[in-house]
Amino acid sequence: MGDYSKVLELYEKSHEIYEKVIPPTHLDLATSCNNIGGVYNTMGDYPKALEFYQKAHEIKEKTLPPNHPGLAASYNNIGLVYNDMGDYFKALEFYKKSYKILEVALPSNLLHVASSFSNIGSVYYSIGDYSKALEFYEKAHQVKEEAVPPNHFSLAASYSNIGEVYYAMGDYSRALEFYEKSSKIRETSLPPNHPSLAETQLSFAACYERINDYAAALKALQNAFQIQQKAFGEGNRAFGRTYT
Repeated sequence: MGDYSKVLELYEKSHEIYEKVIPPTHLDLATSCNNIGGVYNTMGDYPKALEFYQKAHEIKEKTLPPNHPGLAASYNNIGLVYNDMGDYFKALEFYKKSYKILEVALPSNLLHVASSFSNIGSVYYSIGDYSKALEFYEKAHQVKEEAVPPNHFSLAASYSNIGEVYYAMGDYSRALEFYEKSSKIRETSLPPNHPSLAETQLSFAACYERINDYAAALKALQNAFQIQQKAFGEGNRAFGRTYT
């Protein structure tokens, strides 16, 4: 927290200088507000994060054309804060605003579009609308397939997201299918002791436990433990989920 406080202090001092030397609608002021908002969001001070992200957006609205990608970015940032606050319907509102701009402004930048779909899917997942979550996670995955190589780690993330939805829906065989796809990519694209590999094993364990395959669940937990042990060392709080 101390480091973030120092960063925040520097950003705020910089912002005060900007306010004195550049016009109030200058985009550098928007960037400054955005930086301050980002630190507040990381610190968990969501009202202050929202305040500065909204200030950044207001400056952009006065300066940029209505379908500029910069406006999509600020809508997305505001959505992220609402999501972190647990206000999922507001988050969804701003994520959709962001997507509508990206759809027009950056149709060829597929990863930005995929990220937007994933954000929307995550909100639907959080509110328990699993069919809509699945729809948007699958859209994100389809877009990524056009944009990245077949073993790209971002595909592993989207497979994992789809698996999480199937798990929440109680379709454990389908969840396992997508966790397996995610695992194969992660095994080829990440170092052998990467924490994401442990997360995949924990997902396997949860599924196997649900279908009463306790031997497979135990093996997956042991795999996760071994990865975490090498990645973090015993005593790290990352072990908590493995032990429980």
